Amino acid sequence: MAYQSGLRNKRITVLNRQEQTVGMFGIDSAGIEWTEGPAIWANVEWSRGKAAMNVGALDAYCVVMVRMLYTNTINMRSRIRYDGQVYQILPDTFHADYETNTIQFHAQLVQAGAEYSDDYNNDFNSKQYGNI
Repeated sequence: MAYQSGLRNKRITVLNRQEQTVGMFGIDSAGIEWTEGPAIWANVEWSRGKAAMNVGALDAYCVVMVRMLYTNTINMRSRIRYDGQVYQILPDTFHADYETNTIQFHAQLVQAGAEYSDDYNNDFNSKQYGNI
């Protein structure tokens, strides 16, 4: 399926997962770090209301649709940083087509002001379960 990459007038930064060593409770239990990848020109549009819910968002707030030229530095497990916020790609909406040179996906805001790592989740778990 071909998508138009549109007017690419916004800069997004790709954040890729960097798995840590296997912890006591299996893969990723030792933590996940996000390494900063390249900055890419893209077309970013806000998805509102029913359109955001139809793509599998948890709620209708803070969902963006991103269209860009094809690159192998981003995948459905990546995150993006756009306008100072970190967004999680919704995996079911990730469509990359090498032949038409396009990528399109929806992404939802992870946490306002979030850094690269899951500091909020780690802090929550340490308060709830103690330092594991």
